[in-house]
Amino acid sequence: MFETLSEKLNSTFKKLKGRGTLSEKNIQEAMKEVRLALLEADVNYKVVKKFVEDIRRRAVGQDVLKSLTPGQQVIKIINEELVHLMGDVAEPLNLTGRTPFVLMLVGLQGSGKTTTAGKLALHLRKGGRNPYLVPADVYRPAAVDQLNTLGKQLQVPVHASDTDHRPEDICLEALEGARGTGADTLILDTAGRLHIDDSLMAELGRIKERVNPNEILLVADAMTGQDAVNVAKRFNELLDITGVILTKMEGDARGGAALSIRAVTDTPIKFVGVGEKLDALEPFHPDRMASRILGMGDMLTLIEKAQTEFDEKEAQKLEKKLRKRQFDLEDFHAQLKQMKKLGSLEQILGMIPGLGQMKQLKKLKPDEKELTRIEAIINSMTREERRNYKIINGSRRKRIARGSGTQIRDINRLMKNFAQTKKIMENITKKGFDGLPSIFQ
Repeated sequence: MFETLSEKLNSTFKKLKGRGTLSEKNIQEAMKEVRLALLEADVNYKVVKKFVEDIRRRAVGQDVLKSLTPGQQVIKIINEELVHLMGDVAEPLNLTGRTPFVLMLVGLQGSGKTTTAGKLALHLRKGGRNPYLVPADVYRPAAVDQLNTLGKQLQVPVHASDTDHRPEDICLEALEGARGTGADTLILDTAGRLHIDDSLMAELGRIKERVNPNEILLVADAMTGQDAVNVAKRFNELLDITGVILTKMEGDARGGAALSIRAVTDTPIKFVGVGEKLDALEPFHPDRMASRILGMGDMLTLIEKAQTEFDEKEAQKLEKKLRKRQFDLEDFHAQLKQMKKLGSLEQILGMIPGLGQMKQLKKLKPDEKELTRIEAIINSMTREERRNYKIINGSRRKRIARGSGTQIRDINRLMKNFAQTKKIMENITKKGFDGLPSIFQ
């Protein structure tokens, strides 16, 4: 996500930082590069024009040109303007007022509405809400089946929709029926089309009129770039949407949709989908997204993920074992599982400031399959072997390799890497934990 844009912007920033002083000509040249980078990222050309002009106007001020670090001042301005472009502050769902609260998901076919409905249900439940899923796409029985499957997986109730009924009637029935289930939040999964047409918009208009949803959220595919912005503009004109959820942001999306939607529609992005798993939905924070775009990482989101996913009791047990130098392969295995909950290795590295700009790491694409191999190897060991890896001799390695479907060299590599990790852990305990950030304690 934003990889190409980040690289080009950072190339421009290096040129700015390399100059002791800046002139209007230097800034003008830099703004040309910024403009080109944004256009190549599929940002709306009108948005680019205003964005670049706003930066240029601020950057040529005397406070910047006479600053001791003018290059850094310009980068600071670009960061502030990026945040402003995407909405300044995060705008969460407005979960106040009447109960049950009604979320209406709309969008084109294939944008990911049904999966997003499941992700939202999980997100809301983690926040203490009691969601209720409503299949309202009567034209695709597979969508109804998919939502029922997601409901069972999440243990979230799903309305028993009859595809012979009209969508607006189904939504009204669900609203009345939800009150008896204890649900406080309805999530309506409405029908989509391959493109916007009059019959679709008329149907969505009837649902809006009958149910009066608290929020109408457009689910848009970030991979479609400018098309996503045009779709958002059209839906907003006809339905007055209250927010946008951008899906598939983990792919090679160039970022144009995220940078353009707010400026074009004046509608906030409320969530972004960053993976296929049901927990891969993040609240949208303009400042954090700007930080990622500029290669500065996103430690706040990483820390929030860690606080949500990591088991505090297990962390305390691990700390005690580290202090006693009793860290073993069972602990190593448990930590791998915890790390996988945070997302892909590539996503985690991208959130750590500075790592995203290291040339060595850019060339290195973390192999997620390697983690699967490591888990298979550890699972093929006996408890005694996991607790004392030094007893694993040649014959044991052959047995473990057969049981895990790997090669003996894979076992040897794991043993070597674990020994190095254990040594690092022991060095940390010698120096003490006081110097470590609280997240690692």
